[in-house]
Amino acid sequence: MASALTGGILIGLATSLLWVFNGRTAGISGILNGALTSTKDKDAGWRWAFLAGLLTGGSLLAWLRPVSFAGQSDFPFWQIGFAGVLVGYGALLANGCTSGHGVCGIGRLSIRSLTATVVFILAGAASVVFLRSVGVLP
Repeated sequence: MASALTGGILIGLATSLLWVFNGRTAGISGILNGALTSTKDKDAGWRWAFLAGLLTGGSLLAWLRPVSFAGQSDFPFWQIGFAGVLVGYGALLANGCTSGHGVCGIGRLSIRSLTATVVFILAGAASVVFLRSVGVLP
């Protein structure tokens, strides 16, 4: 419980600081897309720094506390990778990901983000119910 609370506080702090100091939303899919497609050096710089921070932080945690990354899935790596591609495509279609809509958009009282987050949750729940009913998930 304490680690979840600490993580939530840190995410809220990081997204707030990015908004206050840079006027940008901390939606990961938008940041990645902007880093790959930005023609402005200034705009691409903070995006690459943000992404590097995510990778560095995750790598540091994996090194200091590898149990945090212990696999909980019996699915083959290719299926997990394919699921990731589908999530990325969904984020593209939704004009943002759960971090952008759920954490940042709802915090800004965006109706579009609230709607997107509700759709994300309902689609995820429906997917689990369906995959359990056909025997793919236990």
